[in-house]
Amino acid sequence: MTRTETGNAGADSRGTRNTGTGNTGAGNTGAGNTGTRSGESDNRRTGNTGAGNRELVAERLLRSSARLSYDPVTAIDWTAPVDPDRYAARPERLSLYGTPLWDRLTEAQRRELSRQEVASIATSGIWFEAILMQMLIRHAYDGDPAASHIQWAYTEIADECRHSVMFAKFIGKMAAAGFRPDPVAHALGKVFKSTSNGPLTFAGALFVEELLDQMQREAVTDETLDPLTRAVARIHVTEEARHMRYAREELRRVWARRGGVSRAYSRFVLAVVAYFATTRLIHPDCYARVGLDPRAARRAARNNPHWRASTAWFARKAVATFTEAGLIGGPSRYLWRKAGLIDHTA
Repeated sequence: MTRTETGNAGADSRGTRNTGTGNTGAGNTGAGNTGTRSGESDNRRTGNTGAGNRELVAERLLRSSARLSYDPVTAIDWTAPVDPDRYAARPERLSLYGTPLWDRLTEAQRRELSRQEVASIATSGIWFEAILMQMLIRHAYDGDPAASHIQWAYTEIADECRHSVMFAKFIGKMAAAGFRPDPVAHALGKVFKSTSNGPLTFAGALFVEELLDQMQREAVTDETLDPLTRAVARIHVTEEARHMRYAREELRRVWARRGGVSRAYSRFVLAVVAYFATTRLIHPDCYARVGLDPRAARRAARNNPHWRASTAWFARKAVATFTEAGLIGGPSRYLWRKAGLIDHTA
């Protein structure tokens, strides 16, 4: 079995779960290659979200997964060194870009900060994937295992297991040591994974998946970035497109059945999830590792209009979906505004 080179994968190769081989070439990651979003607008227009359509969507996703999935352990060359002369994320997408603290950093410190920040974001990804896997297990627990949509839930859980291993290995290459969620976020995550209802399971998943997807789609197409960042992003973007399709379909189905009290509760809890997922992306230890005071740097990032604009851009598709569905409204708007995800006039 041959490992692909992190930055030189051929555009025509395809990874499969059965062989454990995969290619992370840039040509394999466009939305059209995943085969997972076609027909979505038709479903929205027609309201075709019944049981029959649910099974058809799941069957398509299962076929797509069988055709194009990756084993990141063998699909990426983890022995390749990280290039110290490249950024791991676009400079303008880093949390301190445009601030006086950024101006004080050397170019080498800025590149190191990019590696620390992508490692912090990957840590957040593992944290939420652990929550999502438990929510999906709860979702499937009472279902019919012969049903395609339940089989897809199990398939997605398997995907997330591999993604967590991929992110963990990526963190080890980029930052050597990982990051721990702060105690408040960690405690809230324990509560959320155990108590989420149907809408919160899929809306929470969709929010975090869209956030990471938008970040990583930029990385995939930027040849100036470190090849390892791009290889990880290629795999995640390809497979998460299917997860987002499933989350949208299930969210529309379960949201339509909720009454007023359940909807109000779901709006509030989703706002809490969005707030903590967004404001905890960058761990303060990132700043300490490049020689900055973590408290001062975190404060600068929190007030940085460039960073707030970036996070709003990353989340824009999820926000649009939730706004259209009525998942953002009432008192919960305060947390969406505080996180910088909707305009203060909204």
